[in-house]
Amino acid sequence: MSVTPAPARIPDVLTVACIAILAYITADISHEAVGHGGACMLVGCTPHLVTSMQFDGDSSQLPQSASRIIAAGGSVMNLIVAAVAAFLLGRTKLQHPGRWFFLWLLATVSLMQATGYLLYSGLGDIGDWTEVIAGLPGHTLWKLVLIVVGGVTYWLAVRWSMLRLGARLNSEAPARAREAYRYTLVAYFTGGALAVVAGAFDPAAQAIILISGLAASLGGTSGLAWGPQLLRSPRFVARAEPLAPLIRDWRWIAAGALCAIVYVAVLGPGIRF
Repeated sequence: MSVTPAPARIPDVLTVACIAILAYITADISHEAVGHGGACMLVGCTPHLVTSMQFDGDSSQLPQSASRIIAAGGSVMNLIVAAVAAFLLGRTKLQHPGRWFFLWLLATVSLMQATGYLLYSGLGDIGDWTEVIAGLPGHTLWKLVLIVVGGVTYWLAVRWSMLRLGARLNSEAPARAREAYRYTLVAYFTGGALAVVAGAFDPAAQAIILISGLAASLGGTSGLAWGPQLLRSPRFVARAEPLAPLIRDWRWIAAGALCAIVYVAVLGPGIRF
């Protein structure tokens, strides 16, 4: 005898948005300040500026290999954060939906940004990984490697993410995709809006907003916009214990609102050293 699943409960939009703010901010600070900034300190360069969208340091007196390490540091740190978030995700009780969703989204955004940057640099010949391969013999071949590796790993990142989310939703396919969008689209547009608002105060202004903000936030995490379509297939994911309903939680809302204000006010214009 089959059991009909209970109707999906709509998650609270404000809580989802504020959790998304925290996840996107964590991923961004990990990339710019900890990743690029930490790599800069590691190789002995002098940091000048860190904002929500860029890190600037003086490595002119260092070998080119040092610049490559600094450029790669952001994506490497995103991968480390994703691994830690995924590890904690597997140990988080489903009765704590806010915590579960934050860890899932942090792992997802970090993975998408790290792998998407490879594809972005390969296709556009711009960004961190363009600097990593600068000066290497066979530049065109290296661009092709970035495109292939970036495309494949991005797809795997989206697949991993949707497998984890889909298994915790209450709907059957194809309704599972519709339920997933209640989480992913709110997070996607919230993250993009946050990047653009903070980027409006960046010293580099419009150029950085277009290149980094829209590319990294909207382009880099675009899997949140199309990934749930994978959940329309009943073969894509096995049913598992569903996540508890994500109801309005003023703790997440207060934390998200406060962090958004500090993020825009401080890392928007940036911190100079």
